[in-house]
Amino acid sequence: MTAPQPGLSAEYAVAMRESMLQGLAREVEITKRVLAAVPDGQRDCRPDPKARSAWELAWHLVSCDVQMTDEITDQKFQMEPRFKEEPKNVRELVDWYDKNFNRAHESCPRHDSRQLTTPVDFLAFNFPAVFYLSFINNHSIHHRGQLAVYLRPMGSKVPSISGGSADEPWPG
Repeated sequence: MTAPQPGLSAEYAVAMRESMLQGLAREVEITKRVLAAVPDGQRDCRPDPKARSAWELAWHLVSCDVQMTDEITDQKFQMEPRFKEEPKNVRELVDWYDKNFNRAHESCPRHDSRQLTTPVDFLAFNFPAVFYLSFINNHSIHHRGQLAVYLRPMGSKVPSISGGSADEPWPG
C-alpha cells in the first residue's frame, strides 16, 4: 500500500462529500436512462469476444457503484462481489440500481468528518474515505460510456448523456 496521504480539514471533507454526492445523484439519473435503453433481447450482445456482454457490463456498473458506496460507509473495501443475485431483466436492473444506490447514498451523509478523513486502503491506494466518492463517479461514467456505445448496434437509441445525442438532441 502507499503511505497515507496528508490529512484533510473537516470542512474540506464535508464540502467534498456534499459536492460529490450531489454530482453522483445527477449522474445516477443519467445512468438509469442508459441502462433502460438496453433491449432485453440484446443483453448478451458483446462487440468483441474480449468485451463484456451488455448485461455483464450493466450489472458490473450498478453492483460496483452500490458496493463501493457501501464500502465507503464501512471504511473497508473488498474485491469479492457483495451482491450475488442479479436482477432478471433490464427494468428490474434499473429499479435495483435506483433503490440500492439511493440507500447507499443516504448512508454517506451520516459520516462525521472524522470518518470522512480516515485513510482507507483500496488496491494500491490509501486515501481519505471521502476521496473514493470520485472513484465511484469515474467508474460509473467510464462504464456508462462503454454501455452507451453498445446501444445503437443493439437497435436502441442513445439518450442524452452529457449533452444531446443524435437520438435525443438537446432542445434549442
